[in-house]
Amino acid sequence: MADEQVLRAQKWVNSHYGSVAGYVRCPEDGRTGWGTMNSLVMALQHELGISPVVASFGPTTYAKLAALGDIGFEWDDNRNLVAVLEFGLWCKGYWAVEPGSEGWFTGVTRDAVEKLRENMGIGGEGVINAKITKAILNMDSYVLLAGGSDQVRSIQQWLNDGYWSRDAYNIGPCDGIYSRDVQKSLMIALQYELGISAPTGNFGPATQDGLKAHPLAQGASGVFVQLFSAACVFNSPTYGADNNEKNTTWRSSFDSELAGWVAVFQRFNKLTDNGRGDYATWAQLLVSMGDPDRPATGSDTRYEITASRAKWMYNNGYRFVGRYIYDPPGSTLDKEIKPGELDTIFSNGLKVFPIYQDNARKLEDFSYTTGYQHGLNAHNQASGYGFNRGTTIYFAVDYDATGEEILSAIVPYFHGVQAALASKGKKYTHGVYGSRNVCTTVSDKTFARFSFVSGMSWGFSGNLGFPIPRNWSFNQIKEFKVTNGSDSFDLDRDVVSGIDRGVSTVGDTGGPADSFITYIQQLYDLAGSYGASGQKRSQLVMEYIRHYTYGNKGTTNKLGWWYLIGSYDGDFVAYCDSRGMSIRKSFTDPFTGYQLGAEHMMATANAHLLTDQPGNKKAANGGDVGGWAGDLMTFWADWRNSEEDYADPLQFAHDKLGVPGVSSSFGFNDLIEDADGYLVARAVRSNKTIVEAVKDHYNGGGGLRRFNNYFAQRWGNATDCKDSAHNALTAVDGTLSPAQLYLITGAGAALPSDYQNIPGGGDKLSRYEQGFVDALQARMGMEQRNAALYKENHAKYLKAARARSARR
Repeated sequence: MADEQVLRAQKWVNSHYGSVAGYVRCPEDGRTGWGTMNSLVMALQHELGISPVVASFGPTTYAKLAALGDIGFEWDDNRNLVAVLEFGLWCKGYWAVEPGSEGWFTGVTRDAVEKLRENMGIGGEGVINAKITKAILNMDSYVLLAGGSDQVRSIQQWLNDGYWSRDAYNIGPCDGIYSRDVQKSLMIALQYELGISAPTGNFGPATQDGLKAHPLAQGASGVFVQLFSAACVFNSPTYGADNNEKNTTWRSSFDSELAGWVAVFQRFNKLTDNGRGDYATWAQLLVSMGDPDRPATGSDTRYEITASRAKWMYNNGYRFVGRYIYDPPGSTLDKEIKPGELDTIFSNGLKVFPIYQDNARKLEDFSYTTGYQHGLNAHNQASGYGFNRGTTIYFAVDYDATGEEILSAIVPYFHGVQAALASKGKKYTHGVYGSRNVCTTVSDKTFARFSFVSGMSWGFSGNLGFPIPRNWSFNQIKEFKVTNGSDSFDLDRDVVSGIDRGVSTVGDTGGPADSFITYIQQLYDLAGSYGASGQKRSQLVMEYIRHYTYGNKGTTNKLGWWYLIGSYDGDFVAYCDSRGMSIRKSFTDPFTGYQLGAEHMMATANAHLLTDQPGNKKAANGGDVGGWAGDLMTFWADWRNSEEDYADPLQFAHDKLGVPGVSSSFGFNDLIEDADGYLVARAVRSNKTIVEAVKDHYNGGGGLRRFNNYFAQRWGNATDCKDSAHNALTAVDGTLSPAQLYLITGAGAALPSDYQNIPGGGDKLSRYEQGFVDALQARMGMEQRNAALYKENHAKYLKAARARSARR
């Protein structure tokens, strides 16, 4: 929305300075932006006698303004200069002066400046100097913005208060958002405390030596603990072995709680988990590469891995190597895997992870169409090398893409990659190589399975002010030259998280779910020899897999599943156990690469098999509680217990319900398991065996449209889906009511049926239910987009391929 005072500022600056040499007119749209701020900077330069003017607040501008001293109440040496400052304050959202009186530094102006300084954290009288002017004439915010946190804002204000008068320090934003500017502010403050006379904000040798001399441990206190815990807050959340988020708080004493968080952070980043602020931990908190000389078992290179190189690598602790599956025409790098090289890698005890890069070094290299073509080519190349079904291919973004570029070009590129791989039956999943911001955004928007982080490019804007992605598999930390006798080659060192286990064989004809399908077949055969027949054999398989976690009351199960779907056949369990069977807890989904919980999925299938879906699709029943409805109840309790942070349940659902890489009680895996369990049960109800149902779903392509098929068969439309969610949460029923009490009241939350009766409660409940619908439709939309774009682009691709062939 246009702001009247901002529009006045734009018209004033254009009319007064439009003919000045070098001046660039700003848009007159009433919206604050860099164009307006840059025009005000150029106007200031003109008033300071600088010619030609430029759109940058550089050292000359700063020095000339500083020479004027403080500008405050009744300062009238240059009314146009005062007007520039006041218009800048207007653009920042401060009531700078009575409209039309710009040019006079009045009491109103003084009050506005005092409020600005208070928001900055620096306090003091309502006067302006060069450093404050530089802060006024940029796009930083000094009030909490949406998505920001009060804790981060407190740290920002503390940094400004303590260091703003130092020469190397610029007043930073106070918007509650961790960013590259905040990271630089923290680094400069740390360098001052380390005694570095001219801080630069870079992680150079003096900073490294200083940190090595200032380790921290439990019991320490003071400014270094404040700086260290600030870095911990900026890197929160980290993730524990249970995959749940772990947050920390800013403090001045290194207590046991901080030590506990640090140990979790260290484990997540593959550091020694001693709970102390040692050099390696400081480094990992401050820069994307961390300590580049720490142990690393992964690597990547454009050079062929010969037998002697493979032996050297193994002997020096390396176990993984990233290699390229394609080298574009005209390249002089010769980086593609050579014939026989994979056998050499495997026979020397190494695993490989495939990388696809076709240029990928500038914005123009990325578009949906390009991604689609690269996805098809990567599939063909990987298949040619014999890479097994389910392998993750890392597609490269080998430059410092800005946030705007990531959304406008990089994400569409990966949508193209995703559609192309889906069109080939999703034999391979896509991963992403790039900066932390690239990896996180691409993973969030396109469900990239793993992130290969270009951590050694620590100066990339996409690596500054961004925590390491949750799904990081490899973190590239250092490039060096290997000297192996008379041979030498370049190698990048990569820290390995372990979530991508790499490739140790090629040419396997099966897929990631084959062993699970074989397991289902074995149980199904045992059910037959046990004496069961028909649908009962499939039911026994479901019971066996779910019986321990989702079994009788009094066991470890999280819900009274005995009440929902009955007990299980204990004799059949004993029969299987005596024949060497055991519970298979997880397996790899061929379509996403995620590990799915077999127990939860089969419990859901068992529930839907025993209790068919309601004839009225707006209703809900015990079968639903065994799947989506039970998860929705648990998730409701989570929202109610997080309402201080998430006042809007719709936003809570958008952020946490079925979102890849985000841990919650209704995560992405849960949503897949709910959908797959339902579809398997429907197939068995239609007289397929459970073996046929599972095989068709995971090896026959059924999983490519799992969410669309799930939604269409269970609900059919968004209205029925939302009504069904409402009934699951609020209906009084012999099955639903006990589940509501156990999963919601038992977690300390108010029942939705009670909550909707308080003022505003009904609207929030409706928004919560809409969040469930949105989560399903977002996953459906991805499948639909891939199918539609494949149909649209495949013909174009074939036409272009024929044209290239004709030219040859």
